[in-house]
Amino acid sequence: MITVTDLLGRSAELSPASDSAQLDTELLLCHSLNVDRTWLKTWPDHQPQPADIAQFELLFKRRLNGEPVAFIIGTQGFWSLELCVSPDTLIPRPETELLVETALQLDLPTNSQVLDLGTGTGAIALALAAEQPLWQVTGVDIQPKALALAERNRQLHQLDNLSIYQSDWFSALATARPQPETGFDLILSNPPYIEADDQHLFEGDVRFEPASALVSGVDGLDDLRLVIGQSCSFLRQGGWLMVEHGHNQGAAVRELFSAAGYHSVETRVDYNRLDRISLGCLPESY
Repeated sequence: MITVTDLLGRSAELSPASDSAQLDTELLLCHSLNVDRTWLKTWPDHQPQPADIAQFELLFKRRLNGEPVAFIIGTQGFWSLELCVSPDTLIPRPETELLVETALQLDLPTNSQVLDLGTGTGAIALALAAEQPLWQVTGVDIQPKALALAERNRQLHQLDNLSIYQSDWFSALATARPQPETGFDLILSNPPYIEADDQHLFEGDVRFEPASALVSGVDGLDDLRLVIGQSCSFLRQGGWLMVEHGHNQGAAVRELFSAAGYHSVETRVDYNRLDRISLGCLPESY
């Protein structure tokens, strides 16, 4: 009879396709058995039903073919939340949590108005709305399927201080959701920032993610130029803009911030000590 230990032993087969083969196997088995990882360790000799084993084998084969675990099981953890995900959006990644962490460190008003541009699953907006119940958070995206997913996650976590709207960056804000009279206190974005010919687009999990959420022109900066250039019109004086970008784009992004009139511009590194986000403050006299 096949046991939990036997199934977990299949992880070695995943090593060529995954850098986290053991974790992937555990997550797929948890999903198949409807249990958590602690349960797997508590009951290693449990013998799953044939139907559960067949389900695991099906999911395991998909992972062998390179499909991301998050898309296979339909969920991904981000910050303190478990989010529904789909191939219509990017998978929320740990590096992006740096945006949330840094935003929570800023000296912002208690009732801040916050805008998340290109919200996707809603990960950033959801995390901030959950951490700061008095903030009014707005998430916008151009893709209807992404908006539906973000709204599903909003309802799942019952966050009434978050609103989701369709907008191509700032274009529909004036009608879909009028900005605060004095502007937003904080604007965040994890926009597309990969170069069109980047070889990584054909490797790993990103092969299964929408190119529209990844690629941004020849140098990867097209959307960052737009977001940084137009954000000044939607921020209050003294408000902050914060964006995620590629590890090799820090200097270029800081130049865009400075050219737009921001001060206190800086780049912060992620857990791998790579440039990951840049931020700046709109001067009081702007």
